[in-house]
Amino acid sequence: MDTRLHRYAYEDFTIGLELPLGPKEVTAAEIIAFASEFDPQPFHLDEAAGKASILGGLAASGWHTVSMLMRMMCDAYITGSTSQGAPGADFVKWKKPVLAGDTLSGRTKVLDCRLSRSKPDLGLVTVHHELFNQNGESVCEAQHVAMFGLRDAQAQGDAQ
Repeated sequence: MDTRLHRYAYEDFTIGLELPLGPKEVTAAEIIAFASEFDPQPFHLDEAAGKASILGGLAASGWHTVSMLMRMMCDAYITGSTSQGAPGADFVKWKKPVLAGDTLSGRTKVLDCRLSRSKPDLGLVTVHHELFNQNGESVCEAQHVAMFGLRDAQAQGDAQ
């Protein structure tokens, strides 16, 4: 893969860098579609059941919220990058229900960057994400290490 052609490579991530996410409007139809396939609990499928629950309305599954976060990350910086995925998540917190009609936006903040000891053409970037609804209320937080290829792995190897 010719990493010089990608918009973001490991070298572009610096501690403190913030990347905006969204906005993303959440519709009742997509909440129901996701829940029908992956999390068919009543408060994700039916407005009346959602209102009767502690969630207060038709609410997106937490996993749907994380999926929307993933899409916003792809739109903001992953698509067209040297991303090689992630080895897992440090944590995910669902802080407030995401309801039909909410508009989500947020940010990814880079907490740490380091080169892989075992793969010299790979950098590890610790990122923290936070999503907010249209009222500025935090609805989701997540943190993980992302793996990105170096833009010029050959030069990096020569420098070591």
